[in-house]
Amino acid sequence: MFDPRHIEDVLDRDLPTLWREEDATAAAENRRRAAGKAALTRAGKGQRKPALASDPKKDGMYPRLKGWDEFDLDGLLR
Repeated sequence: MFDPRHIEDVLDRDLPTLWREEDATAAAENRRRAAGKAALTRAGKGQRKPALASDPKKDGMYPRLKGWDEFDLDGLLR
């Protein structure tokens, strides 16, 4: 339950109108920021990501698994 004097004070100072204006300003700012972010994303969409300096598979960082070729020949990797 709200205190009636508090509600009367809020309405006398016309705070709901002020809150609506602040909310509209904040929403417009958020839309502007989102549009800018989307434009940056679209602008960078065609760019390729830089390749890694080295490929771990080619550098031998991962051990070669025994029996992998037979497993692949069985067709279980489809």
